Amino acid sequence: MPIPDEPMSKKVAESPQSAATPATRDVENQTLGTGAGVSNIVRRWKRDDLLKRGSLGLRGLGLLFSLLAFIIMVSNKHGDWKEFDKYEEYRYVLAIAILSSLYTGLQILRQIHELSTGIEIISRKNLLIVDFFGDQIVAYLLISAASSAVPLTNRMREGQDNIFTDSSASAISMEFFAFILLALSAMISGYKLSNQSYI
Repeated sequence: MPIPDEPMSKKVAESPQSAATPATRDVENQTLGTGAGVSNIVRRWKRDDLLKRGSLGLRGLGLLFSLLAFIIMVSNKHGDWKEFDKYEEYRYVLAIAILSSLYTGLQILRQIHELSTGIEIISRKNLLIVDFFGDQIVAYLLISAASSAVPLTNRMREGQDNIFTDSSASAISMEFFAFILLALSAMISGYKLSNQSYI
């Protein structure tokens, strides 16, 4: 009987050893997991940098179109009834173009300062909230101003198509383009706000 027990004991002795071998391999493979963690962090930094630069680019183009809407509307004075300040809708377009230019200009200056020095003027959490709501409010005001002036311009064009109505239409178009860009910037701001870490 001692002979049958020996193979059994060998099998028992081999089982713990064979069971320990895969666990040793998992422990050794943890270094690969650490490398993947570092690459994930680097990937996240690159994505955050791309979002910052993308937001800066969108706001830069938004500033350009807001300034164009402002300049076109201010220069839309052609005498008699062809002066923009005689119409409430066009004054609203001008006011929102000024507001949008100021907001996007200040945001661009803040972002350039942040990218060049690495120092944030406002805390990260508050900055994300200001970006998100600021972009949304200004985008809403831009589309509101553009949509309020379209019916007036269409009525004037039915009677007579001239340089005054063409200039008004181009200022409205510039505000619409600025709206699209700031709406995209608001989407990026919303993404950054939803993905912020609270740790």
